Amino acid sequence: MTDRRRPRRRGNGELEALVLSALREGDGPESAGWVRERLGGDLAYTTVITILTRLLAKGAVTRERAGRAFVWTPASDPAGLAAHRMRRVLDGESDREAVLARFVTSLEPADELLLRELLGRSKGETGDASSTTESVRPNR
Repeated sequence: MTDRRRPRRRGNGELEALVLSALREGDGPESAGWVRERLGGDLAYTTVITILTRLLAKGAVTRERAGRAFVWTPASDPAGLAAHRMRRVLDGESDREAVLARFVTSLEPADELLLRELLGRSKGETGDASSTTESVRPNR
């Protein structure tokens, strides 16, 4: 009796993460074929193109024409991509204040302190020393 189990189904976003990881290992813009080889070659070329196109739509990669094909580059480092995803979620909500308030109240104390420090630095760079974060701080 032969083992006919189907291959494990990848988790949501797992292929995208693998493709982005492969692109980050590249020396610059890379082709879909290069990405496919880097991932072991078990994915269909069309699957790699589909994933790259989805990443392009999400703003996670850029592409440029190279002859008749495209070459692909990560749009940002992992922290920048996470920030981009967070911004897209926030932009999709109608009550930004409630979302941000809930986000801040869900942070661990050390993360909240870090966020306040970063916001303070950001205000200092723009020349606006006033801070309204204390007046709108949600109760814990």
